[in-house]
Amino acid sequence: MIPNSIEFGTMSKRQSVFVFVSLVFLFLLSFNGASIFSVKIPSLGSTHRSPEKVTRKSRSLISVKKEESPSEISIPQLNLQSVPAPPAGDGDSRNRRQEMSPAIEENPYPDVNVDPDTYLPYLRKSHSFEIESENALENRNKKLLKMLIGLRSSRNRRGDDFPARVKEFFSKKNDTSSCHIRFFMTWISSLNSFNERAFHSIESIFKTHPNACLLIASSSLDSIRGHQILKPFIDKGFRVTAISPDLNFLFKKTMAESWFSRLIRGHVRTGIIPLGQNISNLLRLCLLYKYGGIYIDTDVIILKSFTKLKNSIGAQSIDLNTKKWSRLNNAVMVFDKMHPLVYKFIEEFALTFNGNKWGHNGPYLVSRVVARLQGRPGYDFNVLAPIAFYPMNWDRVRVLFRGAKNETDSRWLKVKFEQIMSQSYALHLWNKQSRGYHIEEGSIVKKLLLDHCVFCNISSTDYMLTSSTQED
Repeated sequence: MIPNSIEFGTMSKRQSVFVFVSLVFLFLLSFNGASIFSVKIPSLGSTHRSPEKVTRKSRSLISVKKEESPSEISIPQLNLQSVPAPPAGDGDSRNRRQEMSPAIEENPYPDVNVDPDTYLPYLRKSHSFEIESENALENRNKKLLKMLIGLRSSRNRRGDDFPARVKEFFSKKNDTSSCHIRFFMTWISSLNSFNERAFHSIESIFKTHPNACLLIASSSLDSIRGHQILKPFIDKGFRVTAISPDLNFLFKKTMAESWFSRLIRGHVRTGIIPLGQNISNLLRLCLLYKYGGIYIDTDVIILKSFTKLKNSIGAQSIDLNTKKWSRLNNAVMVFDKMHPLVYKFIEEFALTFNGNKWGHNGPYLVSRVVARLQGRPGYDFNVLAPIAFYPMNWDRVRVLFRGAKNETDSRWLKVKFEQIMSQSYALHLWNKQSRGYHIEEGSIVKKLLLDHCVFCNISSTDYMLTSSTQED
């Protein structure tokens, strides 16, 4: 009997332990559920934070001085100025808010948008918007590719091919003009985009080089309406024409030929940079290599004769410590026919093409190649100081469009104008940054355009409007 009683006692103890563990487990479950579904009410003291703590945490976004009002908050990366509030009663609240919004002076980050109500940069777009933007760019690139396929063997209405038309244009002479110097431009965009600034650029060429020839490689300008735009120059006896480029001919026997073939077959990633911009970078190089001469962008104003320049490219910036160039630019180039450096430029384009980096196939390309080849035998060329073609860098070009506001401005503008006129061959207007700038009276750009105009008594806009009306 004793063993049975011992066994019974052992079983009772086991059951008690099991019940105890079960109770503990149920207690833990109930406690966990209560903590999950409970609402924590903060104490009143925790809701008050000192302004110093708030400012310290937000310092990475904005910096606020103690005596500043909210409208005077300085925003990183944007150079803003506060505008005084208008007198009470002047206009509605919306107009007052617009007048009080900060005026952007020189924004080195033009792609940063600012909320007009908060003066803070907008948040980055969602991926869905970026995909839509990429799709839109892809569609534009596809349209351009279709046009480029047609330009692989371009023929004009008379059946003459591109090299024959170019040869005829350069060799043709008359009593009033002969082709002493060759200028080239490219225009990949539509004819509707051809603006007054491009017209001014053409004016400056013939003002400083009345006996020059200007060939514009462009499919859109090689048309009836395009001829009407250029007709005022032709009527004055200047040698200018637009010819649709034959890319097969221009790219032949260079690395551009194989690159373009891969592009047409869809084996080149065009990237996020507009394809037209990169085609222009390549086309200008091939024009110089095939024919030799001077290439300029359509936002460059020629200030004096280029006849003394030979095989030259301009520095955009220099290192203040070493006094050596730090970056070159391809907006203005002067090279002989089949120059070996230009061939290396074309080779670099084909081998290192990148459609996702701004400037990689343009200014950075010529900088990379020249850095490798400068001083090596067989490459005879000159790198000109920034004052030659780029007397004002892109991030400060706005000052050239402004008139004097006071005596200090007037003195500075006078000195800068005299420096540009005496030392610069050309002025790059950096159209990407300055296209929206208004040319103020008394500004350096205004004076330069007046000094280098051909149609000085009538605006170029009137000429282009007249041309458009004649076509319609």
